[in-house]
Amino acid sequence: MYAIVEINGKQYHAEQGKDLVVDRFDAMPGQSIVFEKVLLLSGDETKVGSPYVNDAAVKAIVKEEIKGDKIIVFKYKPKKGYHKTRGHRQPYTVLTVNEIVGA
Repeated sequence: MYAIVEINGKQYHAEQGKDLVVDRFDAMPGQSIVFEKVLLLSGDETKVGSPYVNDAAVKAIVKEEIKGDKIIVFKYKPKKGYHKTRGHRQPYTVLTVNEIVGA
């Protein structure tokens, strides 16, 4: 059984017992969270919401917060002596999906 769930305006594929890496949001490790914006629910029969499936939810526990790979941004203007290097690491939250509830 799996579900397509909307978290922070983005859609994610959630399976029971698997880890889910989403954009960072305010939650402490070990905290239990319920996501009710379920767009699609697949099991014995598939339920598609318009826009959301009624009485469906994904229950997860926050596992940890991690940072993604470093991205280097290099700006350069030829013949002007201008160059600038900057780096960025995107923060993510890792969730463990405990249960997918569907009516």
